[in-house]
Amino acid sequence: MGRILELKNEMVELEYSEYHYFDDILQDLKLSPDNIEIPIPRYFIKEKIKVLKERERILAQIMLDAGMYEDEPKKPVKVMLLEEAVRVIQIAERARQGRLRATFMKQIFLEEKRERLARLQGTKSPDVETAAMCIQRIWRGHTQWKKTLKIREEEMVFLGMIPPPHFQRPSASLLRAQKVDTLRCEIQGKYESDFQKALVSIKERVKEIEGPDIKETLQDQIRQWFIECRHITGKFPDYPDEEQGGSAVLFSEKTPEEVAAELAAKAEEEQKNKGKKGKKEKKGKGKTKKKGNETEEKKPKKKDEAKEEGWKMSPSNFLPIMEEGNNKYKDVWKNRDEKWNFSQEYDPELIKEEKRKEVEEEIRVQVDELMRQELKNLKLAVDRETEKTAKKGKKKKKGKKGGRKKKSKKDKDLTSDRTIDSLYQELVEEGLLIRSKKVKLSDYVGEYNYLGTILRQVDVEPMPSLTDVKQLIALYGILPLGSQSVHEKAPLVKTLLLVGPEGAENDGHF
Repeated sequence: MGRILELKNEMVELEYSEYHYFDDILQDLKLSPDNIEIPIPRYFIKEKIKVLKERERILAQIMLDAGMYEDEPKKPVKVMLLEEAVRVIQIAERARQGRLRATFMKQIFLEEKRERLARLQGTKSPDVETAAMCIQRIWRGHTQWKKTLKIREEEMVFLGMIPPPHFQRPSASLLRAQKVDTLRCEIQGKYESDFQKALVSIKERVKEIEGPDIKETLQDQIRQWFIECRHITGKFPDYPDEEQGGSAVLFSEKTPEEVAAELAAKAEEEQKNKGKKGKKEKKGKGKTKKKGNETEEKKPKKKDEAKEEGWKMSPSNFLPIMEEGNNKYKDVWKNRDEKWNFSQEYDPELIKEEKRKEVEEEIRVQVDELMRQELKNLKLAVDRETEKTAKKGKKKKKGKKGGRKKKSKKDKDLTSDRTIDSLYQELVEEGLLIRSKKVKLSDYVGEYNYLGTILRQVDVEPMPSLTDVKQLIALYGILPLGSQSVHEKAPLVKTLLLVGPEGAENDGHF
């Protein structure tokens, strides 16, 4: 996802347009627009379903307590004068009386008409055959009407104008897939809870069983390093600070001489940084003498620079992560036999390997404190040296003078005496937090722009279609906000502006 967002940002900066059309590429590759649609991962909601439900519950409770719980916003009531209200009531009452009088007059007219026809034709006794024929006529008309409707539906289905009747019913395969999906989610939740419990239990077990051996091994290795350094350099070394990595620097597959040289080089660099200003001035004088020789060397470089001219991709923040994941897959999962793990539960051995590193790191910090004290005692007993920490402490204290004012600015918090619940309630009451409608991006139906490239070739900027806008919403809004890691490293998009012509139903169709 992050790499797609980076590519999108590069395309926008290169073409100076938010919209890109691939209709010519789709035509060459014989693909449909659905193949380039950006899918939205389902785990965005599944992983945060508990948080979202809790947030909705709190919001509903606050709105209910504040008397703001309304399913639909009511229209504002228009203030009406007394005379106008009386006139409205009179109009409604007169209309009711008129409708009632018209109905009554219609009934009188029909009654008089029946009496007049009966007087002209004379009174006849009811005929059984005539009544039967009347019933048959009505029944045959009704049955034929139903047959005609059925024939018409079959014809429309045959022509493809309407879907067949069984198309509306959920198929057996679809019901089975939904059932399997529900069962899979339940099993995943169960396995996830088991995995989280195993992380804690296995770590405690590793710490309890292997912890003493790890601690003893680290102490022996560090003592051996003390002895080797003193044998080579003639004195005990300085123990690495926690900022430099502590004893982890010692176990980086380097000889004691290399470790001691690195520590000494770091100390020299700190001292050299102070005298860089004087050296820069001397270097500036010496460069003026060498200009004539450098011009000859710069001429061939211009040709190389000319070859390298052109557009280049900026360095990616996600490629190292992808390479690391690929290497991990090759080392761990590519040739791994998973026949025994048909149910895909957690592997205790993999957890042990990861937790063993965490336990080693925790124990290493404890061992570093002990070995620093032990090294100090060795220096006092053997070399009779004392650590010169007094001066360093004074320098650190001097450097803290100018930072007090800045801290006072950062410490100012206007809501220090407020709880999160009270702030949340205030935002709801002021109308800044409202209940959002549950709308999916797939609910907005629109067609792809099939002539975008052709119009641009004739210097005509095409009007973006709804599908193009949906793609931008997914790329700029949904994907960065759905994943925290993507949001931190992807190109930052602060705001989204959705506009359109007046009366174009922007609320429902962007």
